[in-house]
Amino acid sequence: MDNTMMSFIFLSAGLFMGWSLGANDAANIFGTAVGTRMVKFTTAAIIASVFISLGAFISGSGASHTLGSLGAINAIGGSFAVSASAAFTVMLMTGKGLPVSTSQAIVGAIIGWNIFSGNPTDASVLTKIASTWVFTPILAAMFAIVFFWIIKVGIEKMDVHLVKLYKYNRLALLLAGAFGAYSLGANNIANVMGVFINVSPFETLTLPWGGLLTSTQQLFLLGGLAIAVGVFTYSKHVMMTVGKSIFKLSPISAFIVVMASSAVLFLFASEGLYNFLTTRGLPAFPLVPVSQSQAVVGAIMGIGIAKGARGINYKQLLRIGSGWIMTPVISLIISLLSLYVLQNVFLQVVYY
Repeated sequence: MDNTMMSFIFLSAGLFMGWSLGANDAANIFGTAVGTRMVKFTTAAIIASVFISLGAFISGSGASHTLGSLGAINAIGGSFAVSASAAFTVMLMTGKGLPVSTSQAIVGAIIGWNIFSGNPTDASVLTKIASTWVFTPILAAMFAIVFFWIIKVGIEKMDVHLVKLYKYNRLALLLAGAFGAYSLGANNIANVMGVFINVSPFETLTLPWGGLLTSTQQLFLLGGLAIAVGVFTYSKHVMMTVGKSIFKLSPISAFIVVMASSAVLFLFASEGLYNFLTTRGLPAFPLVPVSQSQAVVGAIMGIGIAKGARGINYKQLLRIGSGWIMTPVISLIISLLSLYVLQNVFLQVVYY
């Protein structure tokens, strides 16, 4: 089998990871809207798929740099093992209806590769990434609380008719979902294809109208399409968990959750904002792939707190939290096992 064919077989792990992300994290963009029956699942899946692909293709490079600093995987066999391990971990959790973090899964798998190959894990980069696992839900909760009070005051002053309010709210959910999907594609495509950047089988293409399509852009576009397939085929179960199980949401609350979680992902993905702040000597959010699931859960908690913390399903919240703790550990273990089998049973090079 020639090297090109082998490269594309190995790349299939990235497509599997994209599918897993679409089934889990991407589901959370419209989970609250679908859970409250404001938006049909099919409509949500179409919008999510289109804008995730656009976000990945146009703005996906920022968060990939930080992930590459954690572990620069230098053999496509290693990239395959890392990506497949993270994807399998996410699939396991998704099967249990848990909105887990693909960011945590890929980080755990990369650390597994670092251990197996004898490469040191940069503690400062790991700390930067791990801190977002705590900060993401807190920041989303804060956004949700602020948005909740702004919208509440606005509705009271506008005195909108109930029928018009329903139409406005549905339109707002669709627009917020499109923004959230774009932000997710821009931020989380690093989790899908970031480990393949250094070993990409693609060459830069010259387009008929004179533009260039780089190797990385081709990877990100392919990953975006894989995420879209995951949204359509396997995301509905997680949408129901997020949309109904933690806290019963009204349609307006659903809009707030989508906006709050999307804003968090945008902050951690926007190279333009990062450069604007850093060139002026101001503190900026690191360009790190963060979890849409954690942002959504944090935003739902923020809504619950704004409403007096009554009705929050703490048992379900504890179950989700345990999934977040287990995800990187399980992914690390699977990564080590996968690398060992790939190297010693299938005789593939997993690192240089």
